[in-house]
Amino acid sequence: MTGAGLPRRVLVVGMGRSGQAAAAALERRGVEVVAADRADGTDEDSALLNGVGLVVKSPGVPGENPLVGAARERGIPVWSESELGYTLLPSVRLIGITGTKGKTTTVRLLGAMLEAAGWPVQLAGNEHAPISEVADEVEPGTWLVCELTSFQLEDVHTLACEVALLLNVEPDHLDRHGTLEAYRALKLRIFERAGRAVVPRGSGLSGVEFGEDDALPAEPRIPGAHNRLNAAAATCVARLIGAPEDAIAEALVSFPGVEHRLEPVAEIDGVRWVNDSKATNVAATLRGLQTYEDDRVRLIAGGRGKGQSFEPLAAALGSNVVAVYVIGEAAAELVAAIGPRASEVGDLATAVARTAAEAQPGDVVLLSPACASFDQFENFAARGEEFRRLVQNLEA
Repeated sequence: MTGAGLPRRVLVVGMGRSGQAAAAALERRGVEVVAADRADGTDEDSALLNGVGLVVKSPGVPGENPLVGAARERGIPVWSESELGYTLLPSVRLIGITGTKGKTTTVRLLGAMLEAAGWPVQLAGNEHAPISEVADEVEPGTWLVCELTSFQLEDVHTLACEVALLLNVEPDHLDRHGTLEAYRALKLRIFERAGRAVVPRGSGLSGVEFGEDDALPAEPRIPGAHNRLNAAAATCVARLIGAPEDAIAEALVSFPGVEHRLEPVAEIDGVRWVNDSKATNVAATLRGLQTYEDDRVRLIAGGRGKGQSFEPLAAALGSNVVAVYVIGEAAAELVAAIGPRASEVGDLATAVARTAAEAQPGDVVLLSPACASFDQFENFAARGEEFRRLVQNLEA
C-alpha cells in the first residue's frame, strides 16, 4: 500500500479525460499505473491485471468490459473514477446532482447561487473537471457541486453526498444499461450514504421535494418550463444549505444558461437559429420543442440512437413543426416514425443548407437531435460548435 492507502499498482481502464485524470492523481501519490484503452485493444488483455490491487473504470467503460469482468472474477476491487476522486478529496461539503437531463444547467446555476453568496464553491464531474483532478485543487471547507451520471455512479462504494439531488429519470442510455429499471437503479445510488435527499415532487421518493410551481425569489433568465424546474431544484438545494435569498435571486436573473442547450446562435433575415445539441435523447428534444411551441419550427434531428423509441417524439410533434431534417445513423428510423414531415438529408452541413433555403421570416430553426453525436462527431459539443460555425457562415 502507498502512503495514501492505495495499492502500489492500479489499472485504469479507459483513457479519456476521466481516465487520464485518475492516472495522474494516482501517479502523484506514488502509485504505479497500468493503462488500458479500447483504442489500442489493451482493454481486453487480462495479463494487465497481474499484480494489480485496484481497477479504476472510466465512465465510458461498461461493466461488461472483459478486463473489468476478469478483475471482478479475481476479486480485485473495481471503482469508478468518481469513487477514486471521492477518496482523494480533502474535507469538502459534497453536493451530488443526477438526472437524465438538466444536470449541467442545475450544477452551474447552483454554483452561481453559492458564488453570489460569497461561499467557496467548485464544480466537478461529467461536463466539468473529473473529481480526481479537482481533488488536488479544491480547498478544505469548499462546497463541491458534482454532476454525476449513471456511468459515474455505477461503481461507487463509499461516495457520500451531504446533499443528493435527483432531477428526473427518463429513458436514456438503454443501449448500455438494457432497461429503464436498471438505469433508474443506478441513478438512485446517489442517495446511498447521502445526508439529505432532494427529489421531484410526486416522485414517490423520500426527501425534500421541489416542483415547477415553487415560489422563487426571482424568475430565471433561462427560458423554458424545464429550466423553471431546474431553477426550482437549484433553489431548493441552496435554501436547504442556508444560502441567502438575495444571492439565489441574483443568480436566477443573471445566469445565462449552458452552451449547446437552447443556445441562441443568430437571427438571420428574421429566422432564429437555436443550438440544442445537448439534447441527446427524446425527452430533452421534447423539452426544447415545448419552449418554442408558439413558434413555427424547423427541427434538425438525428445522430446515433441510444436504444430508445422515437414514437414519443413523433406523437408529440405539434402542427407548428413544419419540417424535420434528419441526419446520421438513426435517420431511417426517425423518418419512419415521424412520417411525411421528415426528410433524410445526410449530414449537418446539408441540413443547415436545406433549412436556410426553405426557412421563412419568423421561423425557429432548432438543432435538437434526440440522439447521440458519435456517428459523425466526437461529442455533442463538437456537433453544436459545427452548427454554430455553419450558421455563422450563413450570416457572413
